Amino acid sequence: MKKSIMLLFFLGLWSFQMTAQEKWAVEVRPQVNFPTQQPDLIDLKTGYGFEAMLSYSFMEHLGVYAGWGWNNFGVDDENGIEDLEIDETGYSFGLKYIHPIKNSMSYLIGVGGIYKHFEVEDSSGDITADSGHELGFEIMGGLVFDLGNNFDLRPQVIYRSLSATADFGQIEADIDLQYISFGLGFAMKF
Repeated sequence: MKKSIMLLFFLGLWSFQMTAQEKWAVEVRPQVNFPTQQPDLIDLKTGYGFEAMLSYSFMEHLGVYAGWGWNNFGVDDENGIEDLEIDETGYSFGLKYIHPIKNSMSYLIGVGGIYKHFEVEDSSGDITADSGHELGFEIMGGLVFDLGNNFDLRPQVIYRSLSATADFGQIEADIDLQYISFGLGFAMKF
């Protein structure tokens, strides 16, 4: 009797694994960021960043994603403000649609929200201003190349928009940041 129960238990786990296969994915994506609209007081340079995402496909081609990211932008020295950087950190969430084009290639589109904040740092790495977390949005598109063994390569273009008020002590400044990211994601499906 005990062997029968154990056999049923392992068959149940095996069948669950077979139906849940490749519904989850973990993605790591370095990226280059190009501001499309400059904040009022400062001019931002081209930035760079990193994102990590977890996604779950609840339908054949449609799924949800959530993740965390860090993006850095240098400040142009022309405004008399030297050695400042703006870091944008926080969370992303939304829907992703991935549909095959051919055997080993698919296209990807997505739309979602971001919940991020800004930190302004000086040359010594001290935070001179911080904003609270605010909601924004992102729209993405890209390709998915199947590398085999449940690994994908995902070049993507992402448009993001976020507005927040940074507190510089005596002064508050609105920072409206809109930028386009070009990222190269590496994903593992399970």
